[in-house]
Formats: sequence, structure tokens, C-alpha cells
Amino acid sequence: MSHTGRPAEPDKRTLRREFLTVRDRLTADDVRSSATALAGRALELPELARAGTVAAYVSVGSEPGTLALLDALRARGVRVLLPALLPDNDLDWGAYTGQDCLERVRHGGKMALFEPGGERLGPDAVTGADVVLLPGLAVDARGMRLGRGGGSYDRVLARLERAAAHPALVVLLYDSEVVPRVPEEPHDRPVHAVVTPSGVRRFI
Repeated sequence: MSHTGRPAEPDKRTLRREFLTVRDRLTADDVRSSATALAGRALELPELARAGTVAAYVSVGSEPGTLALLDALRARGVRVLLPALLPDNDLDWGAYTGQDCLERVRHGGKMALFEPGGERLGPDAVTGADVVLLPGLAVDARGMRLGRGGGSYDRVLARLERAAAHPALVVLLYDSEVVPRVPEEPHDRPVHAVVTPSGVRRFI
């Protein structure tokens, strides 16, 4: 119990572990079929239909799959930016030109990431995006996102705020990861929408 007499909220670390455990039980077929459904739902978003530039990411492991969505956006003529992790956990950006441009990069002891080869555009490139697709582990009824805890996307959101850039912020998740509430900190910002394999939910 907390000092107020109410049950204490689980902390972010505990929640992350719980959501990752559920993801780890997914089969390759689960991930693949979810990715197809997720791409279909996301492509119906008016924000993506209007977008000239989308900042996205390449899913890894049991994350909701993004490659089908990235290729569909490119086929529409959208400029897709992908992140490259910097040593301080900030993100640089490069253009996605197709799956053959991706390089598998391992950062220390962390999970290997797929990053764009070719020219780096600088951390500020994200401020020119019309839509930013965010990874996460959960989102709550207010649109507050639970990330993995590395802080990379907190920096992205702070950079957007400093630049007075206002892209649509969209998190991609599984259906079970839309929950009543996640813990928040003062720097946390709500997203505009969540896309899951079964549909879209808007917050702001």
C-alpha cells in the first residue's frame, strides 16, 4: 500500500518486465500476422495519408512489426526516416530506401537494432516529420506511453518541443498493451493515437 492507503502503483521497471514477458511468448506467426494487420490499420490514418515525411523505426524481436508499414509508406511516395542510436542514447536519423539499406548494429550488450545505411541527417532531422511513429510497451487511457526506459524518445519529444514542431505522435502496440493507466513522470508527454492490429484509438 502507498502512504495514502491506496494500493501502490507498480513502478515502470516492473511493468516493463511484465509486458516484455507477454511479448516473449508470441510466436513468429503471431508477430507476422499482427504486423500485417497493424500496417493496414495505420495506413487508414488521415495523418499518414497527408504525411510527406514520417519518422519511424524498424521493429526487432517480438515488437509489433513495422517493415510492412515502412514499405507501404515508401510505395506511397512518403519520405521515411529511421533512427540510428548514438553513444549517449540520443537518436540520429537516416532515410529508409528499402529493406536492403538496413544494417544490423549491436550497441554494447543491448539487443541488435536495424539502422539505415548511408548518410546521417542529424538528430534535428526528426523536427521536419509530419508524423512520428513511436515504439513502446503500453499506452494508457490518457495517451501516456510506457517506453523501454532508454530515454531516446524522451529526447526526441523534448527536441520537437524546443523546435516548436507538432507532428502527430502515434504509438504502435498490441491490443493487450492498451491499459487503464501507466505511471508517468513530469517529462512524459501524451501521444495523439495508438494503432493496434484491431484498430485505432485517439487521445488528443
